[in-house]
Amino acid sequence: MTEHVIFVDDEAAIREAVQQWLQLSGFEVRLCKNAEECLKTLERGFPGVVVSDVRMPGMDGLALLARLQQLDRDLPVIMVTGHGDVPMAVQAMRNGAYDFIEKPFTPERLLDSLRRALEKRRLVLENRQLREQAALKDRVESRLLGVSRPMENLRRQVLALAGTPVNVLIRGETGSGKELVARCLHDFGPRADKPFVALNCAAIPEQLFESELFGHESGAFTGAQGKRIGKLEHANGGSLFLDEIESMPLAQQVKLLRVLQEHQLERLGSNQSIRVDLRVIAATKPDLLEEARAGRFREDLVYRLNVAELRLPPLRERREDIPLLFEHFTHLAGEKLGREAPPLSTAELARLLAHDWPGNVRELVNAAERHVLGLDREAELTAPAGNGLLERMEAYEAECIRQALSQCKGDIKAVMELLGLPRRTLNEKMQRHGLSRAEFLGED
Repeated sequence: MTEHVIFVDDEAAIREAVQQWLQLSGFEVRLCKNAEECLKTLERGFPGVVVSDVRMPGMDGLALLARLQQLDRDLPVIMVTGHGDVPMAVQAMRNGAYDFIEKPFTPERLLDSLRRALEKRRLVLENRQLREQAALKDRVESRLLGVSRPMENLRRQVLALAGTPVNVLIRGETGSGKELVARCLHDFGPRADKPFVALNCAAIPEQLFESELFGHESGAFTGAQGKRIGKLEHANGGSLFLDEIESMPLAQQVKLLRVLQEHQLERLGSNQSIRVDLRVIAATKPDLLEEARAGRFREDLVYRLNVAELRLPPLRERREDIPLLFEHFTHLAGEKLGREAPPLSTAELARLLAHDWPGNVRELVNAAERHVLGLDREAELTAPAGNGLLERMEAYEAECIRQALSQCKGDIKAVMELLGLPRRTLNEKMQRHGLSRAEFLGED
């Protein structure tokens, strides 16, 4: 691992001598002739140590120490002092300096202090990174809710991709949360403070698509009054989310491909190229390669967009997440509508778990709002209320066994293998939930 040092001294001869010593010992050295230059060159999270003379024209070493402490209290700063400045150096130690070295000093004295300071810096940065990763994981879990394995995998993939610059293709059914995942990729990465620009390709008339994407100059076409910045240019430095990208006209696919290849664009009616730095996150329901084989999408653009692919599981493939999601959405709906959500009965929970959710999470949000409004609750008339964890778990278990019986057409041996249950346990659970294999025999 490279060991980094910034050495600050107003005397050129001392700077050169220290640079030679440290470079011979394998350090990467950055020289600064004054404190102001050091502050300009220091990047956030600098992985090394600052060594500074105390007496310098302009801002002295103590003032520099104070500024560095404001920027990063954990950054080790070693002060270099003349013989008469030892009391000043002791005060600097009280103010947070890591060590002080009295002139003239030997290379061994400097190297010993540096190596101890660098080890401390390494540990501090490792701990800081672990804390940041834990905080980031908590934030992702609060945005992408679910206890199922598909959601755990999705959160892990989002965290792995968020910090990279690669384009991402998100595949998922309608209402499965593609834009939410795109926002997470943006918000948890280095572009978080830059624009996130969303464009639904299916919502734009073909004749307006180029202007919407690339912008135009005044008079570029009939009705083009004034200059307009397009979505690509507006997303410069940040992320562009292209939803339903399979709907993008072929003519615009060619132009988008060129932007991704050359990192520049031209507005309609202009010959001037504009540099753009952006990350494209595209979303689609169909397989784009199949669309390409059918002649509806450019294959070369697929590979540009699909550097990494995320597949969003439909709600029916993660039914264990439904109780948690429904509780979350009823809470949000209750806050929005200004009323308390009524308790969810066991029968209602079973209905939620049994439903196929063709509209996925978006449909579940709608169901939660209807529940808060007291609509579609007729099941309460035929089932006892129960909102506790035990009732929810029982309802979910019953639904899992019911689905397995249906899938296996009442074949008990196949159900045992599918659910990983011994026969006696399965029989007891079926009896408790009032399930009989007879009603599923030969089911189509």
